[in-house]
Amino acid sequence: MEDKTLNMTLLFDFFGDLLTEKQREYFDLYYNEDLSLSEIAENAGISRQGVRDLIVRAENFLLETERKTGIVARFEQMQREIARAERCAEKLRDAESGALRQCADELIDALQSLKG
Repeated sequence: MEDKTLNMTLLFDFFGDLLTEKQREYFDLYYNEDLSLSEIAENAGISRQGVRDLIVRAENFLLETERKTGIVARFEQMQREIARAERCAEKLRDAESGALRQCADELIDALQSLKG
């Protein structure tokens, strides 16, 4: 379940603004605030099934949007490549040449700025 939660929250971060207001609200309460379907339903004054339906529609929309765009997959790939480049730059930093160490420092700074 943790992997699904992590994946859903990442999709929500990228595409959450595309959901309806209710989908966004209930999805956020369920995944980010860790409220149960029953708790959300009680607070909203609707049935548990109604809350579940809204969340499932939101999940399906987010998954379909990612399937069509691939934005999150590209973001995750970019993060892996930045980490790999950082590891290489750290190795360069240990070099004997001052020029290589300076280049490594500049590369690390550039990669850090890409990570945000």
